Amino acid sequence: MFKAIFYPLRDYISFLNIFQYISFRSAYAAVTAIIISFIFGPKIIAFLTKIKMGQEIRVDGPQSHLKKSGTPTMGGFLIIISVISSVFLWQDIKSFYSWLVIGAFLAFGFLGFLDDYLKISRKSSEGLRSRFKLIGQILIASTVAILLYFHGSDEFTKLYIPFVKNHILDLGFFMIPVIVFYIVGISNAVNLTDGLDGLATGLVLFATIALSIITYLSGRPDFAEYLNIPFVQGGGELTVFCLALVGACIGFLWFNCYPAQVFMGDTGSLALGGVLGVISIILKKEILFLVIGGVFVMETLSVIIQVYWFKKTGKRVFKMAPIHHHFELKGWAESKVINRFWIIGGMLAILGLSMLKTQ
Repeated sequence: MFKAIFYPLRDYISFLNIFQYISFRSAYAAVTAIIISFIFGPKIIAFLTKIKMGQEIRVDGPQSHLKKSGTPTMGGFLIIISVISSVFLWQDIKSFYSWLVIGAFLAFGFLGFLDDYLKISRKSSEGLRSRFKLIGQILIASTVAILLYFHGSDEFTKLYIPFVKNHILDLGFFMIPVIVFYIVGISNAVNLTDGLDGLATGLVLFATIALSIITYLSGRPDFAEYLNIPFVQGGGELTVFCLALVGACIGFLWFNCYPAQVFMGDTGSLALGGVLGVISIILKKEILFLVIGGVFVMETLSVIIQVYWFKKTGKRVFKMAPIHHHFELKGWAESKVINRFWIIGGMLAILGLSMLKTQ
């Protein structure tokens, strides 16, 4: 909005020319999101507490978590409000990718809200039935995939991997089901990771910082050519969204860090996972993001391995899945699990960025 208002006035006030620069608008999008989070965070937490939107804790989970029962959930609203408000102020609202990402973010957030609401209204840790949640995720992901197929860049159907300069495969129309599976997978991966105070928030923060850098580089033809990565026309505007998300995560983490005053709930985790998946697809970094978000992948694989091995042998590989609970039951303090997983997440984000020039 600010660009649309102030940039046309640059001929009269030369300083306003600064609104054309993505770097300027992205930085202030982050600052704006942080400020919004700090202002509205206490109010939202107080409101959620007043209307008794307390988290229902799994009875089969670590016993130390039972004391968290009643902690306000649906805190993902704070992230969504902070991001959307900041983006509308600082992003170029004419960008197709901007509206696509905003739409996906809100749609996944609404699906998560339904899940959270049912958990609270039923006084149970079981919310929206798995099949209905999956159907909702597939519908949202399919809409994104179809829109990108018909209105995205020519690179959409191509698959790139690190260490290979050119795409290895052009899937054509069949890229749509691949992308649907990918978005749903990333959304659920972040959802599974959201089991400890601040764990998912911190990991999303690291992953989004990495994506912010990649969006900026991919939106610049000179940088894209130098790094041998696909140039995404208009993709640079997503840097504003990414840094707004970084700011929102920082602001939310202030209240969500151990011991948490509020949980993001599925309202936040599904929205965050879904939007990270969509952005990595637009950038043609589907495989690279599996490195950047390696902790999310690890958490998901731990659940798959646990379920498969238990059905086959009746025995468990881990004390409990997702794997962060395994380490808790081994005697690690919750704060230690969180901090060490954050360290791994930060290292993987750096590793992913280091792999850009290797393509």
